[in-house]
Amino acid sequence: MDSTIKKKQSNILIVDDHPFIIQGYKNAITRYKPEEFEFVITQANDCEKAYNIITDGSIDHFDIAFLDISMPSYEEKNIFSGEDLAKLLLEYMPNCKIILLTMFSELLKIKTIIKTINPDGLVIKNDLTFDELLFAFDTVIKNKKYYSESVLKMISQAEADTIEIDPLDKQILFHLSKGTKLNDMNQYIPLTLAAIKQRKINLKELLSVEQGSDGDLVREAKNKGLLF
Repeated sequence: MDSTIKKKQSNILIVDDHPFIIQGYKNAITRYKPEEFEFVITQANDCEKAYNIITDGSIDHFDIAFLDISMPSYEEKNIFSGEDLAKLLLEYMPNCKIILLTMFSELLKIKTIIKTINPDGLVIKNDLTFDELLFAFDTVIKNKKYYSESVLKMISQAEADTIEIDPLDKQILFHLSKGTKLNDMNQYIPLTLAAIKQRKINLKELLSVEQGSDGDLVREAKNKGLLF
């Protein structure tokens, strides 16, 4: 009697412009439950190749896609990043599970990715180890969401540190980000110069950068999602 168990085939797409990273993903994936799964891996190293693969009607549906966010673009088709590829995948293969990988670590960027793509996995590359990749893969293949440690930390911190500021404070931050001199701001903002200076002091206290520069204030405001 033949006791051989037929393996489940799973089609994987990996898109990254670094060959050694692609190889690392492949090494991890092929070690995942080899007695249960047979993985067919397709790879691309830029947005154009990935676009052609995704839109090729003769290619089998992908079960899971690993997409690096920062890659050489395909301007002809308005595909500029892994985010655009994720949207394309959602259009062509809505059941494909998407794992996005990025070097970005700004809260606003992470929140935007979650809001617009809602990926099954989101990994900051600095968190990535061989074991972490396997754990992420295992989590997603079991129909659960996976966010890496840095992503979870940023989300929890954002929820704990929700800060509201009024439109005048936002105008001050905006002009600081554009390099407008403090003494010139009352030309653009309907406040006295003294009031603007006091608001800037209050903003520094609010964002815990009392001893920092205007640049530090702007960076922290962006990290908190207060400034676009």
